[in-house]
Amino acid sequence: MKEPHIQSINLSRLLREGGSTDARDEILEYIALQEERIPLEGPAKWKVSVTRLEGEGGQEFWLSGEIAGNALLECRRCLTPTPTPVRAHFQYMLRYEAGLQQLEVIEEGEEEILLFGHPDFDLAPLLGEAFALELPYTTLCKEDCKGLCPVCGANLNEVDCGHQPKPQTKLGAELSRLLGDLD
Repeated sequence: MKEPHIQSINLSRLLREGGSTDARDEILEYIALQEERIPLEGPAKWKVSVTRLEGEGGQEFWLSGEIAGNALLECRRCLTPTPTPVRAHFQYMLRYEAGLQQLEVIEEGEEEILLFGHPDFDLAPLLGEAFALELPYTTLCKEDCKGLCPVCGANLNEVDCGHQPKPQTKLGAELSRLLGDLD
């Protein structure tokens, strides 16, 4: 089994000296989001930049970054795993609070600030959230996807199972037309 990549950036130098630092890497197989996993086709590449801000005793930082990759989502009609490109940009205000055991979120005015207490800053939750927020609600494997047979469940893109759709009532036909307009 491969060693999982750890998505983190060390801010020790910035805490001592100020300035900026960058990090980049890739995420393999899936993106973890709390209890969920978003499967990937190929790696998702990420990069971040962190700059220490003047004032506040040098304890505030500006983090900006992006993540891009292909999520494997189910086609909404036939359920086939479908590569779907996702690109997310994100920015966060960070504040160092020595001794804090885990990442905390506070609000000051209308601004959200992430508090951290260890120089090895774990980026995984930020990367996962940014990626997940950019996922489309649905995806199609191809524009003319035929979907699944309502009788036997066969993928109609792959086989012609021979089942005929049931004749529709006038109301059913009108609903199908309206729903078709939504696609």
